[in-house]
Amino acid sequence: MTSRTLTILGAGPGGLGAGYRAALAGHEVTILERAARSGGLAGSFEVGGVMVDHGSHRLHPATEPRLLEELKRLLGGDLQERRRHGRIYLEGRWIAFPLQAADLLRNLPPGFALAAGRDAVLSWTRKPKEDTFSDLLLAGLGPTMCDRFYFPYARKLWGLEPSQIDGEQARRRVSGNGAGKLLRKVRGSGRVGASFYYPRRGFGQLWDELAAAAARAGADIRMESGVRRVEQRPGGFRIQAAGGVFEAELLWSTVPLAALARSFEPEPPEEVLQAAGGLRSRAMLLVYLVVPRAQYTEYDAHYVPDPRTPVTRISEPKNYRDGDDPAGRTVLCAEVPCTVGDGLWTRRDAELGMLVEDTLAMMGLPAADPAAVFVKRVPAAYPVYGQGYAASFEKLMGWAESVPGLLTFGRHGLFAHNNSHHALEMGWAAAEALGSGGSFDEGTWEASLERFASHVVED
Repeated sequence: MTSRTLTILGAGPGGLGAGYRAALAGHEVTILERAARSGGLAGSFEVGGVMVDHGSHRLHPATEPRLLEELKRLLGGDLQERRRHGRIYLEGRWIAFPLQAADLLRNLPPGFALAAGRDAVLSWTRKPKEDTFSDLLLAGLGPTMCDRFYFPYARKLWGLEPSQIDGEQARRRVSGNGAGKLLRKVRGSGRVGASFYYPRRGFGQLWDELAAAAARAGADIRMESGVRRVEQRPGGFRIQAAGGVFEAELLWSTVPLAALARSFEPEPPEEVLQAAGGLRSRAMLLVYLVVPRAQYTEYDAHYVPDPRTPVTRISEPKNYRDGDDPAGRTVLCAEVPCTVGDGLWTRRDAELGMLVEDTLAMMGLPAADPAAVFVKRVPAAYPVYGQGYAASFEKLMGWAESVPGLLTFGRHGLFAHNNSHHALEMGWAAAEALGSGGSFDEGTWEASLERFASHVVED
């Protein structure tokens, strides 16, 4: 067997999945992670003694079966299967999520169901004029669902008018982007889409266990080792990181593609660096309220398309699991999309806590009366597919593919909207394309990229 020296940038689901499988195949693997803990934005941490996540995370049952079985083996009984129990605040009414036919009939706002039904019947008359988020959804779902649900949500999530968003955003983020698809989602709500897997000690336990398994397989995982410079050399790379200097034949990256290009020496061509400026991500404020009660509500997540508040979702981590959380205390996590440096980003923590409390009151929920407020600022949470983004992405990917031994994947590495199980699948596929003999099967990897392009986010 011919082994290879491989350095992986990032210890999120994709990087850990790749490192684990490559180490098992006998390769010399080093994983460099900027943070102090594995998992990236899929990791967990404590607030008020309660284990919380970076927003709302679940392991979807659509996870590739062999990957799911491996995670079950690693976590044992700590990986719990749960029933989804969320709801959407829509025009003053609460709608069950996942969608349920009987609930929709009972609780949709007056006239909404009739108008949406009329739109569905007339769907055959509508065709998109342009490949934009607004045109695709208007053609598929009609004006009622768009104007009263999806478009207000999109404006909050991505900070753009729907007509300014590329159609790929609809294909990647709206799984029910046609009347037929939406109906099938409602009909199937009692089956696979209504359950999920979640670890006893927070979503990050998945990646902690995977990191431990990778280390047992021989991977050298270096935390707090953010990359500063990558030197391309004959036959490999020299990586300067906070944790030292590392040399490898192969470099696999899950860090943002634009940041990777800027770190390279020699520098990529000027047009590639200019393209890096054409990719931007939406920032996120995660506002945690420590609530002095055992449970705030019975629901795991509340979705908030209402344009009167910038909050898009409020989750209660304790409701995702049967864990060892302290009695008499829970935590709410509110997600507030924004732009780095704007009026939301620069607000004080206490003001953001009051914003969340006002949102709860607007929806008729009880006062949280938080004992403490903690805010985590995430500068790059979601890729933004504005008009013209694809040309910038293709220019960057063309450069990355021209560098021998370099591979980029994962949410940030492919500037992709996906779930954590999609990123894990990418890492797994990369390791399998490498194989135990040391050669890399480009055909297998290209087929994997085509499959990744069809991934749709599961909310």
